[in-house]
Amino acid sequence: MTQEFHSHSADETRKYAREFAAGLHDGDVVSLCGDLGAGKTEFMRGITEFFVCEEQLSSPTFPLFNIYEGTLRGEQVTLHHFDLYRIESQKELEAIGFDEYLSSAFLSVVEWADRFPEYARFYTATVRLERTGEESRNIVISKAP
Repeated sequence: MTQEFHSHSADETRKYAREFAAGLHDGDVVSLCGDLGAGKTEFMRGITEFFVCEEQLSSPTFPLFNIYEGTLRGEQVTLHHFDLYRIESQKELEAIGFDEYLSSAFLSVVEWADRFPEYARFYTATVRLERTGEESRNIVISKAP
């Protein structure tokens, strides 16, 4: 199933992300793709807002991996967030046990996932963001059947 949205602002991008996050469950792994400045961090910020993560997203230059604790309907949610922008090789991902993280029962979002297509089998949804103007973005969400 594929859905397409057009966002006119960062607020609207986060709104679409919150709506998307409402359908996520433990064990889901989301591929978040797009060029620099496409809105991946804003989309991720919307996901953390939905799960009421107290520690909100920091700058996009944070480390490879962050864990956010949040809640959904009174239940604790653990969200793994990866940013693969600075990763140079699959060997680096293997060294940290990346595939084991993706196979876990936790919800995971992977920015720059398309840089390593060998992990595509893990993704239950792909979100592609494309800059269409100064503030506008095209957002395409595809979910695995």
